[in-house]
Amino acid sequence: MPGEGNNPKAWLLRAKGSLARANAGRLAPEVLYEDLCFDAQQAAEKALKALLLACKRPFPKTHDIGLLLQQLVAAGIDVPEEVCAAEVLSFYAVVTRYPGDYPDLDEAAYLEALELARRVVAWVEAQLEC
Repeated sequence: MPGEGNNPKAWLLRAKGSLARANAGRLAPEVLYEDLCFDAQQAAEKALKALLLACKRPFPKTHDIGLLLQQLVAAGIDVPEEVCAAEVLSFYAVVTRYPGDYPDLDEAAYLEALELARRVVAWVEAQLEC
């Protein structure tokens, strides 16, 4: 999708792609919960950036979900609490992206991250339909 960097629909499509990968789950033992949580974080991040673009608001190159949510609030968007809860996904953007010193993630952490990402993507999609 070259040339579509400012197209909210292109960003939402990317968000849905990340969410689809997260939804697929552990298709093999080599698929780590950390990677699935990263895909969930990416889905939420890209969806929020799609909404910021739709609101004609620039955003920094960041993986910080909390910062993106703050920018939506500053743009006058009423962000529901269940969407704001996705701020915790930022942890999966950098800390768990590569091997490191963090506790192993389990299925419960993955399912929580997946649910948060689903909420964000669905909410953004509803906002973009207005």
